[in-house]
Amino acid sequence: MVQSFRLLQNVGQFDNVSAGAHLPLARFALFYAENGRGKTTLAAVLRSLASGNANLILERRRLTAAHPPQVVIGLPGDTAVFENGRWSQLVPDIVVFDDRFVSENVYSGMSVDAAHRQKLHELIIGAQGLSLNNNLQVEITRIEQHNRQLASSAEAISADIRGRLTVDQFCALEPRDNLTEQIQEAERNLAAARSAREVAQQSVFAAVTLPRFDLEAIERVLALGLAGLENLATERLDEHFAALGEGGEAWVEDGMNRMGHLSDECPFCAQPLAGSTLIEHYQAYFSDGYTRLKRDISDAMMIVGRHHNGDAKAAFERSVRVLGEQAAFWSRFMEMPDTTLDTARIVRLWNAAHEAVFLCLSAKSEQPLEMIPLSEDARSAVEAYHTTCATLDDLSARLIELNTNILLVKERSAAANLATLSEDLAILRRHEARIMPAMDAACTAYLDEKAAKASTETARAAARAALDNYRDRVFPAYETAINAYLQRFNAGFRLANIASVNNRSGSAANYAVTIDRQAVPLVPANDTDPGFHTVLSAGDRNALALAFFFASLDRDPRLAQKIVVIDDPMTSLDEHRSLTTVREIVRLLGNVQQVIVMSHSKPFLYNLWEETRPGDRSALKVVRDHGSSTLVSWNVSQDNVTEHDRRHALIEQFIRSSVGIDEREVAAAIRPKLEAFLRVAYPTHFPAATLLGPFIGAARQRLGTPDEFMNVADVNELEALKDYGNLFHHDTNPAWQTVAINDQQLLDFSQRTIRFTRRS
Repeated sequence: MVQSFRLLQNVGQFDNVSAGAHLPLARFALFYAENGRGKTTLAAVLRSLASGNANLILERRRLTAAHPPQVVIGLPGDTAVFENGRWSQLVPDIVVFDDRFVSENVYSGMSVDAAHRQKLHELIIGAQGLSLNNNLQVEITRIEQHNRQLASSAEAISADIRGRLTVDQFCALEPRDNLTEQIQEAERNLAAARSAREVAQQSVFAAVTLPRFDLEAIERVLALGLAGLENLATERLDEHFAALGEGGEAWVEDGMNRMGHLSDECPFCAQPLAGSTLIEHYQAYFSDGYTRLKRDISDAMMIVGRHHNGDAKAAFERSVRVLGEQAAFWSRFMEMPDTTLDTARIVRLWNAAHEAVFLCLSAKSEQPLEMIPLSEDARSAVEAYHTTCATLDDLSARLIELNTNILLVKERSAAANLATLSEDLAILRRHEARIMPAMDAACTAYLDEKAAKASTETARAAARAALDNYRDRVFPAYETAINAYLQRFNAGFRLANIASVNNRSGSAANYAVTIDRQAVPLVPANDTDPGFHTVLSAGDRNALALAFFFASLDRDPRLAQKIVVIDDPMTSLDEHRSLTTVREIVRLLGNVQQVIVMSHSKPFLYNLWEETRPGDRSALKVVRDHGSSTLVSWNVSQDNVTEHDRRHALIEQFIRSSVGIDEREVAAAIRPKLEAFLRVAYPTHFPAATLLGPFIGAARQRLGTPDEFMNVADVNELEALKDYGNLFHHDTNPAWQTVAINDQQLLDFSQRTIRFTRRS
């Protein structure tokens, strides 16, 4: 319960007001203030005390104040202090009806917007519903956080990496077996397709070999001799040939060929040859067998020379170079063995073998009849060379085997679709990127966040179902309560289809206004259509706001603990709705802890005062004080005396005694006293602004008719009283202030006036 405003300093119209400390507030506290005196500031202070919103006070800081606002509110056994922009404690059970409540929850200006519907939703569902709604909002906020995190995680998986795949599709890619080989194959297929013309023109591999040395044949030649030619003869001939000098053997051989037609003479010197032992040796040495032997040796040397000469070696080097170029080309499209060959080494081995073999054959050529063994150096050189030949043969065979694949590459490249091959490679590249550590971590983070979001979505669905079930019960009951209040306010409209709606900004309440059973939307589809702003008057809108407020209080489970503050609820309300508001506020007092009402309307506050018990009520007044405002006690009963009551009391007092009475004032009160009576007694025939003369004339005209409303005696008496009263009224007697007054005559007319106005 709010017990007092102990201090109001530098806020609104209040400069430094501590008078409220001695003005306790009862369970039912009234505040009267003219407009602009500060009652709305008091309502804002109490709203801030409930919510903790410091801006409600700070924004009302006095412009000329040197210090920030300070407020002290008296509470039972304690105080709530607002200082340095914050409250020492809050009183959350305070609820306030004021312009802010209307503008936040019902309408602003002439329209109802989304913010109003959201606030109204909170108002309808109450504390329990707010708890359920908060649970839902927590899950919605978590989902928004998930969405932001998912977006951040997705940014780490850029489109450059995943191509046309979505993040979900990319992260769902399964690992592939032999992916590296598949990518290599796809790259080669695409490369072949892009180089289809070159592929078609490039030849397949041809065999590349090295000539071998036929050691068996060579050794056979080296072992050849001539049967019947003794060793002694051979030795003597060798000595003789040596003595002849260079070319001696050829010279002798030429001579032996010439002896066929010279018989026994030397073909060169014509000396007789009979008895020469050398001739016999010559004949054996240069026989046909010997000639064949030398030819075999010569042929062997020629074969070796032809197969292993410089041209053969140059051709080999050219073949190896072509082979390397082909291998380099085809390696772009298929797996290719290493074709690197050390041709210099091969040629060195080749030359070494060639020279060693040729050396042996040369020795044989010089000594045809000698058995020349193949030297170990020659044998080793040939074996080393033949090993290289075998390596080359193996490489050549493997390349020849690849010709089948080469033909397949040629066939595929000729019929290839570049777009398809490019996409196939791109897909494989995405699979490769997916399993990279960085991308795998990014996808794991994304998928984990997505799973967390799915879990939160399940929680959100459960929270929404709980809120929807609650709203399904609350909203129809609230609609019934609202319409009950509108009926009490005698409103010509009702609300229909009050329902909750969910949108991105949160839950909201929607409704339609019904007039003559026709639903009118809050926001019309077209500017020319009826809507909230056109079908409800200012009084209707204020009655609707009060209905919202009272209905929400009725459904509050903590109603008994509530401190209800109502600031100027009478705006644009007619007399009937004002009386209904009085009754509802008085009824509310029996259900809550405290009611505080602030208004600039004295009649409204008078009615409230009269309807409550003296022990439950207190009244304060906000008044001007040296350019500021202050609080004072308000005597409601004294202020409740009307001008009519004052005139009646004046005439009654004069009848009792004229001592100290202004007789002219008494005489001037007679006519207004009569007019006030007639407005109540004859409301149909004497409405506001009616004059006594026309009223009396109308009464006389209807005397003796079915429409008679005043008898002849009363008409005559009223006319006599009117004539006397007109003597002292400015609009009927300009000299009314100078008319002589007879005390006895005034007493007579005063008594007659009282008797006339007391008639039932």
